[in-house]
Amino acid sequence: MILRRLFRTYVALFSLLLMFTSLVFLESQAKSKVEPTMIQKTPFGKLADGQSVDLYTLTNAHGMTVEITDYGATVVAIKVPDRQGNIDDVALGYDSVDGYVAGKAYIGATVGRYANRIGHGQFMLDGKTYTLPKNNGENTLHGGTVGFSMKMWQAREVSSKHGQSIEFSLVSPDGDQGFPGTMHTTVTFTLPRDRNALVIEYHATTDQNTVLNLTNHTYFDLSGEGNGDILQDQLKLYASHFTPIDATLIPTGEIRATKGTPLDFSQPTAIGDRINADDPEIKFGKGYDHGYVLDRTKPGLMLAAEVFDPHSGRVLDVLTTQPGIQLYTSNFLDGSEKGKGGKPYNYRSAFCLETQHYADSPNKPNFPSTELKPGETFSSTTEYRFSVR
Repeated sequence: MILRRLFRTYVALFSLLLMFTSLVFLESQAKSKVEPTMIQKTPFGKLADGQSVDLYTLTNAHGMTVEITDYGATVVAIKVPDRQGNIDDVALGYDSVDGYVAGKAYIGATVGRYANRIGHGQFMLDGKTYTLPKNNGENTLHGGTVGFSMKMWQAREVSSKHGQSIEFSLVSPDGDQGFPGTMHTTVTFTLPRDRNALVIEYHATTDQNTVLNLTNHTYFDLSGEGNGDILQDQLKLYASHFTPIDATLIPTGEIRATKGTPLDFSQPTAIGDRINADDPEIKFGKGYDHGYVLDRTKPGLMLAAEVFDPHSGRVLDVLTTQPGIQLYTSNFLDGSEKGKGGKPYNYRSAFCLETQHYADSPNKPNFPSTELKPGETFSSTTEYRFSVR
């Protein structure tokens, strides 16, 4: 009797072991079919000097794909599911590098050395005045006439326990666009395996005192790029103050509360509700083109913005370690930019949420410093996280 019971117990345990082994094998097979271990690399065109440009595709097991090119360390596409499971590209972009070379809107690019604007194309550092190219009226925008968005970056796949990662590196020599110091910059893009998100990590060092402000300039349309406008999208910003601007879009130096102004997104509000308000700030920006001061209580990654698209059900959460975020509602797109498949990118057809320091900080002593010194490493992280509702 005892031997019979022991035999039955052994058979039952063996059966459970076989079942568990089979499940593990099937799960691993399914993952191997959906989530490749290698990042896909494909040609993306050539520059005028004959230099080849490549496109890198990252994929996870949750239906998300990200495409990035080494020209400008630029996000070309972000493909995520909607509430019905349909996958669309929610990032504006072009079909080849030719569009990025000809484009004027910094679509998807890594921008630097100094993202956003520096007033009158100059700043003072250590008692010396540095003069930069003026490419936005009397101001310098996104690093000058040949900023980081217009340079070839070196790409390499890097090992990550979190998912697929690719690192882009760039050396900016002393005097590049008027900025002091040789600066080494890396930008690492990671597509996590456990969630639909794009994580961007920035690092930079210098051999002389300099200033920097790095960000990504992806234009988002959560209903699918080129499919309309973003005026119905519900936006919430975790920022109760902003940096007012003048007629040339340079901050005045004031930090003002958003309460009672058309710039208040402390509660979810349709982007289009007040975008045409009779307000000097809105008129200066031709809509929203403003820096927000995040309600930061401690260092680290914090939730900075949430956007909900009622049409698709897609939700975008933006998390960052930076002190500010720039809201831009593509007020200067006019249909002349032809994107993927020849789609015209029209007025207010997308939004940008650029995590960064404040514009013109080198000329505003009361703003958080953007100075980087030898021996220091600039580091920041931003995560664009997608879900559905």
